Amino acid sequence: MLRKKLVTAQKRGETRALCLGLAMVVCSGMMYFFIGVTIVPSYSKSVWTKEAVCRLIKASIKEKVHCSFNEGSGDENNFYYPCLEVYVNLTVLGQMVMLYNTEETVARNPKCFYIPPNMGSYNEVQKHVDTTMDYIKKKQTFTCYYDPSRTEASVISERLYDPRGLVITSLWPTLMLLGGLFIVILVKTSQCLSALAASQYKISI
Repeated sequence: MLRKKLVTAQKRGETRALCLGLAMVVCSGMMYFFIGVTIVPSYSKSVWTKEAVCRLIKASIKEKVHCSFNEGSGDENNFYYPCLEVYVNLTVLGQMVMLYNTEETVARNPKCFYIPPNMGSYNEVQKHVDTTMDYIKKKQTFTCYYDPSRTEASVISERLYDPRGLVITSLWPTLMLLGGLFIVILVKTSQCLSALAASQYKISI
């Protein structure tokens, strides 16, 4: 009777472990699908792949021109902020080009260097823009990224979508997939060994 209870408990444990392993495999598959649909296209569209050195030519705020940032569809969500323009010399080609912060800046607001964060009040945004401009003027020379095909003439200072980021993003679903497969293989191996031991026990009897 005790042996029967132990066998039943073992089977329940194996079933739960198998379900856990399969659930981990399914979840990792869903995460891979999500990454493939939402994140991979952004990486593939990014053309600023070549690293270079840029030297500052001009950084200024358009006093009379303000750029609109709109989170929603209505005019009540519009927020106007100072537009910081930055022009640099792309030393590898010897060209004067406009510098943007990231790929998203080019897509969302091609007039300005960047979109200030935490746009709560105009004074705070003005201070943030002034601080950023002072930092750029002090640095003078910095790393930038450009399009080697020159389809996109501008350059960016930071890459949001680079291969390293994609690898880091895929790390968690990969670990989950490997863990799930390991659990499934472990359970199946245990079941095979149990069946083999049971058959040998019957033969010996």
